[in-house]
Amino acid sequence: MIIQMKLDATKKQYEKITKDFRNKGYQIKDVSSNTIFVFGLIGDTKSLTENDIFVYEGVAKVTRIQTPFKKASRRLSKTDSVIKIGSDVKIGGGNFQIIAGPCSVESEDQFRIIAKTIKDAGGKIIRGGSYKPRTSPYSFQGLEKKGLEIMRKISNEFGLKIVSEIPSSDKLEEFERLVDMIQVGARNMQNFYLLKELGKSKKPIILKRGLSSTIEEWLLAAEYIIHHGNPNVILCERGIRTFENYTRNTLDLSAVLAVKELSHLPIIVDPSHASGKNWMVEKLSLAAVSVGSDGVMIEIHNDPETALSDGAQSLNLEQYIKTENKISKFREMLNLKT
Repeated sequence: MIIQMKLDATKKQYEKITKDFRNKGYQIKDVSSNTIFVFGLIGDTKSLTENDIFVYEGVAKVTRIQTPFKKASRRLSKTDSVIKIGSDVKIGGGNFQIIAGPCSVESEDQFRIIAKTIKDAGGKIIRGGSYKPRTSPYSFQGLEKKGLEIMRKISNEFGLKIVSEIPSSDKLEEFERLVDMIQVGARNMQNFYLLKELGKSKKPIILKRGLSSTIEEWLLAAEYIIHHGNPNVILCERGIRTFENYTRNTLDLSAVLAVKELSHLPIIVDPSHASGKNWMVEKLSLAAVSVGSDGVMIEIHNDPETALSDGAQSLNLEQYIKTENKISKFREMLNLKT
């Protein structure tokens, strides 16, 4: 970390900050000139924030040399991480997956119809919401534990892996028992107590980007999970909140490229939540493939017009099959392995 003092900073201010950080165990590398005080702070600076530096009088600029997310960083691993879901399904390192399913699990019949469609199309992972953190308290809140049990029963019938969103840490035992992969929703991305508990799990975690989170904040959230013992993290770009309101969110495909540069973790894209419009999902999925994502997460429904949640962004089953085929052909054209 390099710290530059203001041009009018006094020697007393410089000596104060350097003495304090020496006392905290850091080494000081002085590179000052005749006109300005500049020094390097050497040591484990990952716990330091810029505010910890700017609290001192006379500080003008702080430049971080190392990333604050150590274990999620590309510096830790030059090769892409490959996350296993069970023994036979992988994401990352060229292993691409289409994760599809309904926003909400509504009944056994509904989930069975969707699961069969996914299986017949060659899919390996089905998603479904059982605990639904909705903006309005009057909206459908999900079938909760019963929904997870339906997912487990039907997925066993078709040999699919299941992923569902966990609402809070008190549900972890239930999720450990019933699902193959745990999703952290955008609203919970910075629920650090939940992230710490998920660090104790051995289940793969899909970590969705927060509504207004920077890429660094997102990677630091992943760092919480990894730091507490669980390296099996998959990032999910699902759009961020901007001033635009034509789409539900603004899909940031540049985040895929940024994450690939900064981190070894796999990253998938959710075009359904990003756009909020089912007619955009196919082309946004192909765009996600083109920028190098490790998968897409798509909402589908056997009858979107009657869906209890997010029907407008859900593909019907015919549209899903068409989209799945186009993604597969596009990947073949790009000579990407499955």
